[in-house]
Amino acid sequence: MNILNTIEAFFAAYLLGSIPSAVWIGKWLHKTDVREHGSGNAGATNVIRVLGWKTGIPVLLIDLAKGWLATMLPVFLNAAEPETAMLTNLQIASGLFSITGHIFPLFAGFRGGKGVATMFGVLLALQPLLTLLCIGVFLLVLIITGIVSVSSMTAGIAFPVFLFLMFDTPSVVFKVFSIIVAIALLLTHRKNIGRLLRGEEKKLNFSGKKDKA
Repeated sequence: MNILNTIEAFFAAYLLGSIPSAVWIGKWLHKTDVREHGSGNAGATNVIRVLGWKTGIPVLLIDLAKGWLATMLPVFLNAAEPETAMLTNLQIASGLFSITGHIFPLFAGFRGGKGVATMFGVLLALQPLLTLLCIGVFLLVLIITGIVSVSSMTAGIAFPVFLFLMFDTPSVVFKVFSIIVAIALLLTHRKNIGRLLRGEEKKLNFSGKKDKA
């Protein structure tokens, strides 16, 4: 393992994750800080609710991209031998740094989003086919329920289930990580779960119109 390259990858991953696309794009295009509206989260879902799909989709793609790129940094920087458990483990750590950056962004007063899109970007870099299956689960549940939080939690739970049943990996850390992903998504959606139990969770507006509140 190349220690210097590993440190560089982790530092760069956090900075990538800290790019607050929801905040910057919202302020640039609409003079609006999305953290002061809707759910208060600096994420694509809240941007879509508050500012519309045309603004939300670029935010979503950027958040996915920064998670993917951060996770690939150990590969690009030759931090470990290719196709080894060590490299996979370093990629997981780098991905976690980017998710941490999204949740606690250096460039936006450490007030970010829940990191769901960035997490999917991380998973896409680690195991593309498995992640695409989970994205399919997300979209299916979203079509059925119209609720993003339910779709995110279901896809998160599906990730370790699919991994253990259908895929193989040389990294035990990756298997543990998949379980942590599912638990983390449930924990970061605690408020959503409360609203779901009270019947207050909003459905995503597919009409393209902005929410009034």
